[in-house]
Amino acid sequence: MGNRTIRSAFFLCGFAAFLNLYSTQGILHELAAAFDVSPEQAGQGVSATTLAVAIIAPFVGALAARFDRRTVISCAAVACALPVLWSAHAASFSSFLAARFAAGVLMPFIFAISIACIGEVFSHDAATEVSAFFVAGTTLGGFAGRFVTNSLTSAFGWRHALDVIAFLCLATGLAIHACLPAAGAARPDDEGASASRWTLLTRGPLLASFLVGACVLASQVATFTFVGLRLARAPFGFDTVEIGAIYAVFLVAVIVTPLAGRVAAQRGPRDLALAATGLAIVGALLTLSSSVIAILAGLALSSTAVFVEQASANAFISRVARGARSTAIGIYLSFYYFGGSLGSVLPVPAWNRWGWVGCVAFVVGAQALAGALVFFFWRGMPPASAGRPRSPEVRLTR
Repeated sequence: MGNRTIRSAFFLCGFAAFLNLYSTQGILHELAAAFDVSPEQAGQGVSATTLAVAIIAPFVGALAARFDRRTVISCAAVACALPVLWSAHAASFSSFLAARFAAGVLMPFIFAISIACIGEVFSHDAATEVSAFFVAGTTLGGFAGRFVTNSLTSAFGWRHALDVIAFLCLATGLAIHACLPAAGAARPDDEGASASRWTLLTRGPLLASFLVGACVLASQVATFTFVGLRLARAPFGFDTVEIGAIYAVFLVAVIVTPLAGRVAAQRGPRDLALAATGLAIVGALLTLSSSVIAILAGLALSSTAVFVEQASANAFISRVARGARSTAIGIYLSFYYFGGSLGSVLPVPAWNRWGWVGCVAFVVGAQALAGALVFFFWRGMPPASAGRPRSPEVRLTR
């Protein structure tokens, strides 16, 4: 099977991982009306999913170790359709939150196993590029989930919109099984690494990377949870379809992230992450404008930067955590999604008091912290391509 097909398969894995994760983020007003809660409370639907991912992610490697990774990934993607259908027909807000939590339990089996598989079957330089394709898939999945849900909600209601998301989960899972070659069971961590996971947790560069992930997703979730609420108010007055359309800014990252992966392979993830952090802050500040064009430009810049930061962190961890990659990735994802669950909760006081300015202050602070961690702790890591041939070394079989 050609490398292009394999890259496309991992792109689909990324798409599946994010398709349902934020699908309810743009319909908070509709959910609030349906369940008689505030829009801010409706945002807990996102937090419930990311919290479940954070809890389950560290254990995914051990739970899936005995099974073929293609089977695990594709089955998890297909199974995601069930809690989506549950959430679509939930009779109460508590039932809706339970369904969203159940979806989050399944998602790490797509995300974590895909990243671990990339790190194991590709050489370092190729892994950086394939990881970027995977992240580009998460970008398109995140956009599709939001855009499809918002567009169909306007025409048919949010429940039928989520029915369509469930169908897409099913179709994507089947496509992954068809495109991704069998990869065998996951390679276990080295004995020494498994016996010293506390040491792994407390190593400066890796611990910093885990915190970077938390900061990055917290800023992303905060931005796109509250910008919809802002644009729905005067003087903008966006309707549901228009709010869904703003997520088209994610499409920029679909193009940029794979290119950034090549840069990371040449320059190393540290330089790329620092540049992305700066761009994320600039983008957040641009959204303070009262011009819709400036706001959209800021959202495009900040969202693209976040996905580049994510790809950089994935590449850095894969290089540093040799012999304990599955453990490190699980811990990283736990921090990453725990940060995401906080991203729709922590800014609420600032939002209630200062509005969008308070939300931007939270985003800038989170990105500044991420940049400081990268600057001080990601030192001394050479580019993946330094001193080695650029060979993919793909070890997948049919």
